[in-house]
Amino acid sequence: MRRRNHGGGLVRQPVDYEPLRAVFRCANDRLGSNWSMHDLRHTAALRMSRDKSLTMRDVQTVLGHAHLSTTADIYMVEEDQQVIRRVADFLSARDEINRRPAPPVATGYDGDALSVLFGKTE
Repeated sequence: MRRRNHGGGLVRQPVDYEPLRAVFRCANDRLGSNWSMHDLRHTAALRMSRDKSLTMRDVQTVLGHAHLSTTADIYMVEEDQQVIRRVADFLSARDEINRRPAPPVATGYDGDALSVLFGKTE
């Protein structure tokens, strides 16, 4: 964060916990909100967990969780609509495969035996 250095120019300085909390308090007062630094941590972790370029192990390391299960239990959540859409897509694709005509049974094979082995062939 950039801060004034004893009345001089702006310099980069690390921000400790308490000054950052004061910034949040001021912003919350002005906005009428109740955000905390932990809320930002949780939002960042949720976004990282949804990024396909990061693994859950990466997120665990960034958060400093001792156990991967802790990270996964908290951040491997999905919107119900996403799950419903994927299941509907799966069922639709499966129905499309089942609507295709079955290939002819090769000579010398029992069609009934093949249907038991490979499922519906009609």
